[in-house]
Amino acid sequence: MENPAPAAEAVAAAHDMSFVGLFLQADPIVKGVMILLVVASIACWTVVFEKIVRLAAAKRQAKAFEALVRSGGSLDGEQRGISGHIVKAAIDAWRDQDPSETRAERRERIERAMRAALGLEMKRLQNGLALLATSGSTAPFIGLFGTVWGIMNSFSSIAKSQDTSLAVVAPGIAEALFATAIGLVVAIPAVMAYNKLSGDMARLQSGFVSCIGVLGNRLARDRGTVKHRAAAE
Repeated sequence: MENPAPAAEAVAAAHDMSFVGLFLQADPIVKGVMILLVVASIACWTVVFEKIVRLAAAKRQAKAFEALVRSGGSLDGEQRGISGHIVKAAIDAWRDQDPSETRAERRERIERAMRAALGLEMKRLQNGLALLATSGSTAPFIGLFGTVWGIMNSFSSIAKSQDTSLAVVAPGIAEALFATAIGLVVAIPAVMAYNKLSGDMARLQSGFVSCIGVLGNRLARDRGTVKHRAAAE
């Protein structure tokens, strides 16, 4: 009777157990899952780096805006980014004055305009976070689907070869588990980045909102300066 051990060892030896080899020799469905996860990972990291750059710029704008508001400086200077849109909204609301409105009503109207401008800019800044949240929650399950599919193929191979030795089933199981590993590699950084970026954006928005309250009170009180500014422009 022929010893199946050498044949099993030959099968294992012929199977490349490197990452590239596991991908190339995987089942088409498992390979498709791996490709999908790699594309999702690239997209997530693109979003992360883009948000890091934009948040850094937004934080600098927030510091400059806070310094301007706290010092009571002139709004004539050029403001960029989020602070620029907030100041423009404040000036537009500032010009549109109704002599019959109270100071509290005027302040609320100006602050409402600034908050609306801030909300619009924050929505633009948050674009892409949904991809991180979706990838973080679904990538492990997509990888698990590839794992289940690969293990099913391994069991099918066992049934056909009538050989249950580890050398025969190990390559197929390794391919299947590799899909789960990729899913985790995608999900873990995506979740961590989502939580970090969401927290940074919440703190950024809170800082702008506090300055909006101070600036709204100043503009509602200094009504004569508004008229002078409007005439000058």
